[in-house]
Amino acid sequence: MDATSDATLPAPLAEIRDEFLALEVRDRLQLLLEFSNELPELPERYRDHPDLFERVIECQSPVFIFVEVTDGRVHVYATAPAEAPTTRGFASILAQGLDGLTADEVLAVPADYPQSLGLAAAVSPLRVRGMTGMLGRVKRQVGERAAA
Repeated sequence: MDATSDATLPAPLAEIRDEFLALEVRDRLQLLLEFSNELPELPERYRDHPDLFERVIECQSPVFIFVEVTDGRVHVYATAPAEAPTTRGFASILAQGLDGLTADEVLAVPADYPQSLGLAAAVSPLRVRGMTGMLGRVKRQVGERAAA
């Protein structure tokens, strides 16, 4: 990643990226699976409101995302089936890496962040595109909610 985009990468996402890049390619998939097990549960107030969540059509698995901006801080909520650990892992990285950031920090995240994790050799390009789709939807929702 070049220095310019690194300057706009929030610390939590930079730490996650560095964690992946510190590993051999074969171990990166294991780390992604660990993230899939750490996808935060939905808050109770959203569990019965699937209508609020947006389907990420770039993902083969049914992944849904909802963004909340409260007191200037972003919170990302996502659902992905347990049978789709790669997709859950990507959703978890975004939910954890973006949580608590300001809207401007989230909007400044480089669109190619998913490609920077060094997973291209471990997962299909389609899966990386799915994470890129998730990030794009999060950024669009943040922009809409921050403007509201």
